[in-house]
Formats: sequence, structure tokens, C-alpha cells
Amino acid sequence: MSDVHVDIRLRRITKIYNEGDSATGVVLIVNNTKSDVSHQGVTLALDGRVNLKMSSKNIGVFESFYNSVKPIQLTSANIDILKPGRVKSGRTELPFEIPLKPRVANRPLYETYHGLYVNIEYMLMAEMKRSLRKDLRKEIEIVVEYKDKEQSFISPESTSFTLNPNSVQKTAKERETFPRFVIKGDLKTQGPIGSPMTGEITIESCEQPIKSIELQLMRVEVCGCAEGYSKDATEIQNIQIAEGDPCRNVAIPIYMVYPRLYTCPTLTTRNFQVEFEVNIIVIFQSQYLVSQKFPLQLSRF
Repeated sequence: MSDVHVDIRLRRITKIYNEGDSATGVVLIVNNTKSDVSHQGVTLALDGRVNLKMSSKNIGVFESFYNSVKPIQLTSANIDILKPGRVKSGRTELPFEIPLKPRVANRPLYETYHGLYVNIEYMLMAEMKRSLRKDLRKEIEIVVEYKDKEQSFISPESTSFTLNPNSVQKTAKERETFPRFVIKGDLKTQGPIGSPMTGEITIESCEQPIKSIELQLMRVEVCGCAEGYSKDATEIQNIQIAEGDPCRNVAIPIYMVYPRLYTCPTLTTRNFQVEFEVNIIVIFQSQYLVSQKFPLQLSRF
């Protein structure tokens, strides 16, 4: 470890903020040497942006589009918290307060989201500049969430479904070789992201034994500009809700918590979209597989 290092300590332990809040805390400078250390000033910067990335499979198709995808700046601020001088041996705490305000009036601070091709991040960076030596930096991420129902609200809603050979998207000849089965259930496909996805699934009849029933949560990310759009669906998580051949006509509960940071309220803007869907997958012991996709509408409240 360096004899001198910089850290950021927030007063809010959760690190969760809303638009209009101020992030407060201290920049901590620890000087483990026995003498004062000179510096050229200490600054704190806030940077909030949307980073868009093309998938590798589309780079050759939209080469100009790939080169034109630029980060979208949501907020930024830079403050000086200590003028050039010397830092004494030991611990020095420098209090700060930095506001979270949108850079553009009609563009709100979107919720923090870590995706594969769309990333919404808010970073705080403290920097102590030094002459003739490497500058000292410390970065931490803060989490932004919507603060009221006007920004993100949707009424909870469930969807009923039925799986049978006729619902499988295959040719009529392929469906003839499929085992006969009837699977019914319901699933909450619309509601607040802080509440788990719930529902149930019932195997009413099935000719062949079932090996597994799984729930696959997917992200659907769309990013683009005037040159074109790229749409990619990738897996976030997969949970098993039944292992082995379930009893017939017994409701199997469905319960899945949306992972923090890797999901966010459904978001549609001019340059990008973040949507989610869930697949119910039934795997037979004969290795046949059937699935059904359900689009999700998620909100903060």
C-alpha cells in the first residue's frame, strides 16, 4: 500500500440517492509518512452517463453506427475541496457536498443499471494532484433511483398461460412427435421492481416424465442512432423451480427476486431501450424442451 492514499466516505451508507439530492461525505487523505506531503490541490468530480456498446456480431454490419455510438452525459460536477499546499501526517478529512442535478432539463437521471450493451452509471472521483509524482485517485459508484410515482409507476398485473403441443412454435410434423401435455399457470408480468415476480405453474397432464422446470430472466437492450439500431437479448439469471417429475394437478409456486443493479424500471428513450422478459422452460427427460416468453413491464413504484 502507498504511504499516502485517498478514500471517499459517504454519509449515506446505502449509497442510494434520488434526483435533486446532494451526496455528502468526506474525502479522507491518509498520510502514513512522518512528514508533510505537498500537493497541487484536491478535487471531487461527479460523472453520470449512459454508455452504449454494440455487440460483436453487429460490428461488421453497422460499422459506421459502431463508430458513432457515444456516451450520453446525464450529470456532471467538479468542485475544489482543498487548495494547493501540504497535508500533515495522519488522517485528514475534507467534507464535501455535491448536488445530483440533470445536465439537460428535459432528461431525468435514469436509474442505475449494469447491462451488457447499456450501462447507466454515476461515479464520484476524488483526485489529489501531485507534481513530479503520480496523482492519487479514488472512484466509487453511487446508486440513483426514481423518487416518486410520477417518474415510474405501473399497476401490478398477472398473465395466465397454457402450454400444450399446439402452442409450441414448430412445424405440424414436428409437433406430432412431441409428447402430449397440458401445463397451465399464471405469472406477474407487470409491477414494481422491488417486489418479487410471483405466480404458479400446474402440470395438468403429461405423457412423458419431466426433468426440470426453469425460469429464465432476460434483458433486451436496444441502442442506436440515425445509422441503425442494434437489439440484443441476453440472460441475467436462471433459476430452477422444479427438479424431477412433478406431481400432476399440484400448483408449483413461482418466486423470483429481481437482482439489484442488473435490472431497472423498463426504459425507453430516443437513443436506447432497456426491457426485460422471462422464459418459462420445461425440459422433458427425453430432452424435448418447450418454452414460452413473457414480456415484463417493470416500474419503481
